[in-house]
Amino acid sequence: MQIRSSDEHGPSLARHLATEADTLGFGEALGRALAPGLVIYLIGELGAGKTTCARGILRGQGHHGKVKSPTYTLVELYKLSRLYLYHFDFYRLDDPHGWIDAGLREYFTADAVCLVEWPEKAADTLPAADLEVRFTVANDTRNIELVACSTAGRRCLSDLNP
Repeated sequence: MQIRSSDEHGPSLARHLATEADTLGFGEALGRALAPGLVIYLIGELGAGKTTCARGILRGQGHHGKVKSPTYTLVELYKLSRLYLYHFDFYRLDDPHGWIDAGLREYFTADAVCLVEWPEKAADTLPAADLEVRFTVANDTRNIELVACSTAGRRCLSDLNP
């Protein structure tokens, strides 16, 4: 796997994920590279692998319990050994300010990692992403591209060891 420079943002990394196990494994590797304070956008259509990747990220952080999709709750909290991880899903968000009105802005702190599915539903009200994880599906296989959007995102990408 090769990290390449991207004209739009910072460095990026692309990978083909043939199976759900590949997506989980990649998520685990990404989970091991996380540092507190990161905001990560998970971008892709329904069924592209966003929640599966989030499960892998949590496994990579040492979480072995159940991982629920926060589609109806908007957020699930995981207290891990060295950080808090908040998994947001804004798919059902009708108003871009709805997550703020629900008091969720306070979760974006220096000691937390925030994974955000469907960030476009919150428009420009979210903190900027440090890392964008973009999923595409073609012919029943997933492709993933990670794009570093900040210094912290570039550090995470360089620490990634899939």
